[in-house]
Amino acid sequence: MTGRFFCGTSSWSSKDWIGPFYPPGTPPRRFLSEYAKHFPAVETDATYYRVPARAMVRAWYERTPAGFRMSAKFPRSVCHGGEKARPDPDRLLDLDATARDRGEFLRAMSELGEKCGPLVLQFPYLNRSLFPSRRPFLEKLDRYLSALPPDFRYAVEIRNRGWIHAELLEILRRHGAAFVLVDQAWMPHGDELPPRFDPLTADFAYIRLLGDRKRIEEITRTWDREVIDHGERLERWAVLIRRFLGEVPETYAFANNHYAGHAPATARRLSALVSGPGD
Repeated sequence: MTGRFFCGTSSWSSKDWIGPFYPPGTPPRRFLSEYAKHFPAVETDATYYRVPARAMVRAWYERTPAGFRMSAKFPRSVCHGGEKARPDPDRLLDLDATARDRGEFLRAMSELGEKCGPLVLQFPYLNRSLFPSRRPFLEKLDRYLSALPPDFRYAVEIRNRGWIHAELLEILRRHGAAFVLVDQAWMPHGDELPPRFDPLTADFAYIRLLGDRKRIEEITRTWDREVIDHGERLERWAVLIRRFLGEVPETYAFANNHYAGHAPATARRLSALVSGPGD
């Protein structure tokens, strides 16, 4: 393995982590600096719901050490478009309709400087009720990626397994954008993709461990410990990640609380598996 592995969690703001992860009494303003003592990277989903002020992003930079990476999601207006639960296929990825939010988002993220990790275009589940086929969406995605500035790295998450296709991967490869591998209830594990679908479409790999929200919320609504054992799946991810580390300079993996119940524990387990003995 020669590449660098940036493993962490999706967000750092859970108050349920006080005690099991953050020291007792840690105030929210110190969560990020405390988090950065344990993990080399974090993904923030807050930017999906609201573009942060540049001063806030500068504070994120100042609270993290040299070498740290922070990834962020594009705003909802870009990847969803709709005001309610249903996406708006006309506004989604529309260059004009999303221009203001896109510009504000990228200007804010520029405050991260060398700590800026990949920026993620996370799309909801898209199907024929929104697009007659995957082709109109792929055409919009191609145009959108063409218009993005080369100053950042980008990753694209698709939540319709039927849309994982050579055409999608070729578009991402042409733009140097990563195909996000997602461990989610209805999506294939990264090692289940057909051999002809090489998931590496950029000079970095990007993995998100999301799990089954409905299933885990039937078990718990607090996020202070793991309640589902995904050990076998994590071992499979570790094998794949070790392969990626031999092929690209950087690999990112982020765990959500909804994956197993306590994202820091999941991220630690995955890190240990990746750094452990190979096959």
